[in-house]
Amino acid sequence: MIPIIGRLYRKYNVVTSIFGRALVNRSVIRILKDHRFVRQVEGTELDVRDSHLLVETLLKLKPGPCHVDIGKLAAQFRKENGTDMEAFLKTEMGDVLGKHKEADMGGAPQDVVLYGFGRIGRLLARIMIEKAGGGSLLRLRAVVVRGGKNGDLEKRASLLRRDSVHG
Repeated sequence: MIPIIGRLYRKYNVVTSIFGRALVNRSVIRILKDHRFVRQVEGTELDVRDSHLLVETLLKLKPGPCHVDIGKLAAQFRKENGTDMEAFLKTEMGDVLGKHKEADMGGAPQDVVLYGFGRIGRLLARIMIEKAGGGSLLRLRAVVVRGGKNGDLEKRASLLRRDSVHG
């Protein structure tokens, strides 16, 4: 399922999630935990086979840029006692299916240069990196920093990966 999620993200600009938990760049264990999380919301755990069938069918239908919550779609498919996943997705997502060639669905993506790499700059960079894809029109292209001591830039770059929001 991970290669399909990656292909949807890279080729069709589709961000997949399970009840708000993004699946892009996640490990197998994390995806399984997200499937188990559905039990807290719906009362029953999401079957991996159902979600795999859903993303596989979605890939065949060549969607345009969008965010897809496969947890909600799979739960709705189960509630409606659906048998044909392709027909279900065509009714639920008909407006974005088959539109992957229309890459500029809302205009051309805008390149963004971030000035400053302090706590707020790192938060903004994280948000922009996380939201890239899925039809997002903002792309982080550069970060401008003032000159600092030796190793300062490396320290700030490592903080981007592991810094907490609270400092």
